[in-house]
Amino acid sequence: MIQHFMSKSKAHVVLDYAQDFIKKKALVLAAVTFITTQVDAQKKPLDHTVYDEWQSIGYSMLSNDGNWVAYQVKTQESDNTLAVFGIPSQKSLEFHRGDQVKFTADSKFAIFNIKPFYKDLKEVRIKKKKEHEIAKDSIGIVNLSTQKVEKLPNLKSFKVPEKEGSFVAYLLHKEEKKDSVKGKDKKAEPKIDGKKDQPLDLVLRNLVSGKKETFKNVVNYDFSDNGKHLVFTTKPEKKDSTDKTKYGVYLINTSTFTKQLIVEGKGDFKQFSFDENGSQIAFVGTREGDKVKSKTYQFYHAKLPLNGQIDSISLNSMPADWVVSEHRKPNFSKSGKNLFIGIAPKPIEKDTTLIAEDHAKVDIWHWNEDYTQPMQLKNLEREKKRSYLAYINPTQPNQFVQLADASMNQIDLVNEGDAPYAIGISDNMYRLSSQWDASGRRDYYMVDIATGKREPIVIGLVGRLVASPSGKYIVYYNRETHLWYSYNPFTKQTVELNKKLKVSFEDEENDMPTEAREYGIAYFTRDDQTVLIKDRYDIWEFDLAGKKKPDNITNGFGRKNNMTFNIQRLNDEIKTLDRQQTIYLTAFDNKTKATGVFKTMIEKSKNPELVTMTNMYAAQNMRKAKDADVYVYSKESVINPADVYVSKDFIQETKVSNLNPQQKDYIWETSELVEWKTYSGKKASGVLYKPENFDENKQYPMIVYFYEKMSDNLHRYQEPAPTRSRLNHSYFVSNGYLVFTPDISYIDGQPGKSAEDYINSGVEHLKKNKWVKGDKIGIQGQSWGGYQVAHLITRTNMYAAAWAGAPVWNMTSAYGGIRWGTGMSRQFQYERTQSRIGKKLWEAKDLYIENSPLFFTPNVNTPVAIMHNDEDGAVPWYQGIEMFMSLRRLGKPAWLLNYNNDDHNLMNRANRNDIQKRQQQFFDHYLKDAPAPKWMTTGVPATLKGVDWGFDYEENPTTNK
Repeated sequence: MIQHFMSKSKAHVVLDYAQDFIKKKALVLAAVTFITTQVDAQKKPLDHTVYDEWQSIGYSMLSNDGNWVAYQVKTQESDNTLAVFGIPSQKSLEFHRGDQVKFTADSKFAIFNIKPFYKDLKEVRIKKKKEHEIAKDSIGIVNLSTQKVEKLPNLKSFKVPEKEGSFVAYLLHKEEKKDSVKGKDKKAEPKIDGKKDQPLDLVLRNLVSGKKETFKNVVNYDFSDNGKHLVFTTKPEKKDSTDKTKYGVYLINTSTFTKQLIVEGKGDFKQFSFDENGSQIAFVGTREGDKVKSKTYQFYHAKLPLNGQIDSISLNSMPADWVVSEHRKPNFSKSGKNLFIGIAPKPIEKDTTLIAEDHAKVDIWHWNEDYTQPMQLKNLEREKKRSYLAYINPTQPNQFVQLADASMNQIDLVNEGDAPYAIGISDNMYRLSSQWDASGRRDYYMVDIATGKREPIVIGLVGRLVASPSGKYIVYYNRETHLWYSYNPFTKQTVELNKKLKVSFEDEENDMPTEAREYGIAYFTRDDQTVLIKDRYDIWEFDLAGKKKPDNITNGFGRKNNMTFNIQRLNDEIKTLDRQQTIYLTAFDNKTKATGVFKTMIEKSKNPELVTMTNMYAAQNMRKAKDADVYVYSKESVINPADVYVSKDFIQETKVSNLNPQQKDYIWETSELVEWKTYSGKKASGVLYKPENFDENKQYPMIVYFYEKMSDNLHRYQEPAPTRSRLNHSYFVSNGYLVFTPDISYIDGQPGKSAEDYINSGVEHLKKNKWVKGDKIGIQGQSWGGYQVAHLITRTNMYAAAWAGAPVWNMTSAYGGIRWGTGMSRQFQYERTQSRIGKKLWEAKDLYIENSPLFFTPNVNTPVAIMHNDEDGAVPWYQGIEMFMSLRRLGKPAWLLNYNNDDHNLMNRANRNDIQKRQQQFFDHYLKDAPAPKWMTTGVPATLKGVDWGFDYEENPTTNK
């Protein structure tokens, strides 16, 4: 029947069908709602005690054969649960505190960690216990055919082969020893030199045959992907001159469990790597002792099987004062014909004889260095570990070619390392200008892996460049020319792919003073014939040789119906698509926010065939089983949590999880799309959240929460949680508020006025409804939203209360600030991105002043609470101080919350709980006429910090209203 609607020129009929499909579901839902009205009357509002146990999905995954799905149910502050669900049998196995599950490649077993109780781990953090006092993980092993479960304590880690077999290897912590006299626990043996690589027992098991062996004093270990080999390194547990054990690197043949010593001697051997067939091994190692601060590592490589031990390989062509990097794992190309390792300049050893008190500690900022000192210091540890890629021919491993260096430090391998070239990327010429220019300009080169020769592909590109999967073509988008290009690395021919098309392939709604970003590549087709590229709505096929005209594989159906199509990356094994195969497309209706699934065939340019469409946020996080046509995905709505579903066709589906059954006891929110015209005549939209027991004959206070565009969240579920500093709107709606989230579009140079145009007009539109209490409306925003809150209260008195999180109050001072989380200058934000001024401070002083609330402080008559924390890594917290001090100077009611040592968004759970209560009390006071707590009436003096948090109410409070 669906195909009938897919005939030529029936695009709108299909859309009507989809909408009718949705309406029928809505009628059923309305009937259910009517029947349950009396039950809903017994529901209670959410309170702050519900958060800890509220659930969400941590992750989900399918077994390779598609018969099992595993998923984790996370709570906010309690123990998590791992579930393993049998799809054919519909049987679910649940494991309290289960985590980090892995299916064996043959889909016969599931293996997972069992974490200690959450309350015990929390006690460890509170009491700052030492490592030997911390409860250890356990390992769980499930035989999926019998559902028999085995659990073993004291797990350190486990690994399974990625692609074949039913093997598992796991390291076990040592048992705590008992004091034979007093019966008390003795401390475990101390770790060697306090490092994490304490020698432990490694257990190898064949889970099918039951064969098992334990190896002593193991530090590092790894499987080959095909499971044929296990490699590990050993070291002595403690210094003992009488110890005759042979330590070093061992290789295990997993079919026979035979052990072979391939490198003998004490040392540090790690970063083990096998080729895909398990016929070669490579790793790095050193025999230098632990007392050597800057060890020199060697490179090891051998073909398997081995007849004896292997020696390190001398890399003859390596530059002087360069060494093999210990921080990069060697990696083989897919065929095993090429091998790549990391090298780095030899570290400069610090003079340990220097006396710290005799020398200055100073950061020297230089006007012409690539990066500012804060950025250098932030990335210091990463830079110390930086390595540069080099190529090695496995048939002549002592000869190598350096591919990357300081002038071009990034190399992207092509065709999984089997192409004769790699792509080199350099930003060296643009690092200084990145302080104010956020375009991400780069130079791109073809690098011959056999010689290291570099040949430019495109210089100064603002855009994205990738090689096709087999390396026959290089495809890139230039945001300055607005064109997609195909480049043949062998003929050196460049083709402009979309030059003759009138459709835009970049963000049509871009409202920042920078180049619009491309919608991107969806997929390449098999043998690198064509590339699938997205516009705002549809997907186009381009011939990479430029010989055929572009083809809209969705036939313009998306643009005609305001619907956006996409192709999901279903698993890591799918590199290309067949043009003749049926593919599933996810769909998003930009008008109704409905989502669904369609299907089509690349080679046939016709309207996609509707599979399902729903007023939910559906078919998200989609993955496919490696060896079966089984899909796992999530679906959610404003009233339904994001549960896990499985299906073979997206029509017949099974809901696997059942999150938050306790929600039925609470008043929940509903959502509806609101549309209006702004003061300037522009079309605008937003989402209005109402309590499910909404009564149009009552009046409700309203909180307006905003950032940029949020209406796409119409069908998203909002779990109640103590806020990181945004609005916990499910809580407020449950407690009798309306919440409104308007979309905002911006004009360069006028971010503040743009916010006024959209937010205030939307509020005025809603105030026309008798059920909105027009004099009891508050606003709340965080970061960019916090800035807009600050701006609005200097321009209007229409709001009864305001809450600004991490706001910018003064653009003229913030312009020269630092984003301490990254060390970056903030100048790019104003000149090129979110703050949207579009010009330098000294060439547009009027715009910076016009958009700085500071200069309009006398206009403020709205009580405002400010949150700005002293470890804010994005907006310098002195912006919050400037805001508070200027308001305080003029006697305006204002409060500043500084959560000590916390970030831009609150990271500490206790702080989140605290601000949630204060936000509730603040808005309840100004929007519901509730009493004001002490922190608002008299404050909390420093002498009572940590003693009295000021939540209590005074009998005769006095506050400014």
